[in-house]
Amino acid sequence: MATVELRFSALPEHVRTARLVAAAVARRAGVDEAVLDEVRLAVGEACSRAVGLHRSAGIDSPVRVVLSEEEKKFSIEVGDEAPQGPAGSGVPPARTGAATHPDPERLPEEPSGEDEMGLAVISGLVDDVEVTSDDQGGVIRMSWPTNPDSGTS
Repeated sequence: MATVELRFSALPEHVRTARLVAAAVARRAGVDEAVLDEVRLAVGEACSRAVGLHRSAGIDSPVRVVLSEEEKKFSIEVGDEAPQGPAGSGVPPARTGAATHPDPERLPEEPSGEDEMGLAVISGLVDDVEVTSDDQGGVIRMSWPTNPDSGTS
């Protein structure tokens, strides 16, 4: 199983790089050419969401992207370290102060329609998607089938 891990500062200009890397690794893993645009778009949405969560919570740590080639499957995980509400909701926790957020002066904003729209776009692009979150952050896991004969492993 081949794995590529990418970490980048939570800046919007780095999302494009993550999209390009994801498409290149997906192509090498054997993801069908017709699906590569979906991979790029889904990774862009997931990374943009993670960047937004980090910035709104004042988190300096990098966004994580893990690209894994498995037998007959290519997976991508986009992880953030923004504390979130109930698992899978993508909703920041209630504004309770320093116990939840490192800097109570920089509490995250309520989830925006843009954040919910990003998750809806990802769900529309990817058949196999899972969104999890807890007080340590969140992860969006996505996967696509591969054709081992078309990859250049």
